[in-house]
Amino acid sequence: MRRLLSLILLLVALPASAGLLDARPSPVFGAALNNSSDFLPVREAFRLDLIERTPTAIKLQFIAADDYYLYRHRFQFRSDSPEVQLGEAQLPAGTPKTDEYFGEVEVYHGVLDVELPLNNPSKRPFNLQVTYQGCADKGLCYPPETQSFAIDADPATSTATESATTSDANASQTPQAWSWRELALFFLAGLGLTFTPCVLPMLPILSGVVLRGQTGGMRGFSLSLAYVLSMAACFALLGALMGVFGAELNLQARLQSPWVLVPFALFFGLFALAMFGVYELRLPHIISDRLDRLAGNTRGGSLWGAAMLGVLSSLLVSPCVSAPLAGALLYISSSGDALGGGLKLFVLGLGMGAPMVLFATGGGALLPKSGNWMVTVRNTFGVLLLAVAVWMLDRVLPAPLTLALWGVLAAGVALYLGALEFTVKTHRQKLSQLGGLILLVYALASWVGALQGQTDPLRPLGTQSNISSATPTAGTHSAWQTISTSNELQQALAAAKAAQQPLLLDWYADWCISCKVIEREVLSNAEVVSALSGYRLIRFDITASNPEQRALLSHYQLFGPPALLFFAPKGDEHQALRVVGEINAADFAARVRSANALN
Repeated sequence: MRRLLSLILLLVALPASAGLLDARPSPVFGAALNNSSDFLPVREAFRLDLIERTPTAIKLQFIAADDYYLYRHRFQFRSDSPEVQLGEAQLPAGTPKTDEYFGEVEVYHGVLDVELPLNNPSKRPFNLQVTYQGCADKGLCYPPETQSFAIDADPATSTATESATTSDANASQTPQAWSWRELALFFLAGLGLTFTPCVLPMLPILSGVVLRGQTGGMRGFSLSLAYVLSMAACFALLGALMGVFGAELNLQARLQSPWVLVPFALFFGLFALAMFGVYELRLPHIISDRLDRLAGNTRGGSLWGAAMLGVLSSLLVSPCVSAPLAGALLYISSSGDALGGGLKLFVLGLGMGAPMVLFATGGGALLPKSGNWMVTVRNTFGVLLLAVAVWMLDRVLPAPLTLALWGVLAAGVALYLGALEFTVKTHRQKLSQLGGLILLVYALASWVGALQGQTDPLRPLGTQSNISSATPTAGTHSAWQTISTSNELQQALAAAKAAQQPLLLDWYADWCISCKVIEREVLSNAEVVSALSGYRLIRFDITASNPEQRALLSHYQLFGPPALLFFAPKGDEHQALRVVGEINAADFAARVRSANALN
């Protein structure tokens, strides 16, 4: 029954949790927006000032207008002089933001102070180039913007005291990069790792080595606590190092690349196989043998001996622990947060050691008996690791293919629960088989939905309107012509005018979140597809954001994507009907009908 409940609840919640983690609030699902009145120019939306210059540092200040935010991973600071070296920018922790397409990112609202270490031994003047990118909450993404500052050779340092005070005040208001909820989840994960078949049976043996017969009472409590704290401290050191390692490589930004996401997903898949018992993930024998000998020579029964054994045992983790631990280290390295990484792995170690403290204090009566249920705990961690792999691949694979992968995962658990077994005898086996059949039905629905082009794991078959319009939707995607140069746009407009055909121009970029929302939820809607019948559909891709494309944005008085422009058969734009920012399918369909009435 425990196996049934844990795996059924896990698999039913996986698609839902994936959708919740990726859910992004969309403040504008109402009337269409016009860029001239609803959005600010980029320099007004994000003001950048140089507030202090010293021989060793440069301090910058960003001020984002209300309802605008900046991406942490999009900052770049460069010098035009090879003799001037810029250090790693000192950025405070931002506000975590989970995005369906960009994954875990950090953003900044309001005032942001940035300190940039400077190494200019020759005291040469140079130009500092600052690149940044931000978005509006209403659904507009600005292209990357670059501002230059001429830095003099002789800096003025009269405002050093005032600026330092301001910086300290801002630092005290900096939100922490970790939350108590995250720490609680890591503690529960560590606690769950203890109840696996290769860890829990070792507690009596390990306690005997650490305690040396001094079980029960405060003595047993203090010895076991010294062991657990030292083990957790080693985990914390690993977590902090991985956080620093991730910050140095800026993995949070690099994780938007398929070249990083795919290997990470493969690693999680390999770790899952280790949890399923396909192989054991261990240290090389040349290292593990020496650590085993050192642990055998270390005497327990004293606080220092128990602490030393805790340090050594953190390096000799079992196969049931090493795979999830490696996955946690990969996750922490992508966050680039040294403090948060250390705290998370510290509480993970505390969770793993809590049962040993109970055992040392009160004996085995406080711990559950070994049984097959521990295999279920281990397999559950394996399923979770596979779910993380699918979640990461969701950012680089087509959404229907990701939906099919969720179906594969559900089908695998369904088979494990005995969905297709015909020798069911006990009531427990029957309930397990029922849960497996439910998951198998979900898997089949996911595969059918994937073949129809559906993308939502919570609604694998889509809504009724989406199901009825599966064929037109697929045809719509193929009808779009993607261009990226001014000449191509002029040719498309001229061809539509010559053919007396209305034209819809969609401004798109890969770094534009709202563009992807419009593409998936608006332009693929059955009502919109029907209303756009007869239109020439042009998608202008400004992902590169080169000078030619930015000049074209200025020509059309646009600040950035997304934007949807209607052109009449005679070639004139219906400027009153243009859409900038996000819009829902119903309102956009009404906008298309208004354009059709004017054509």
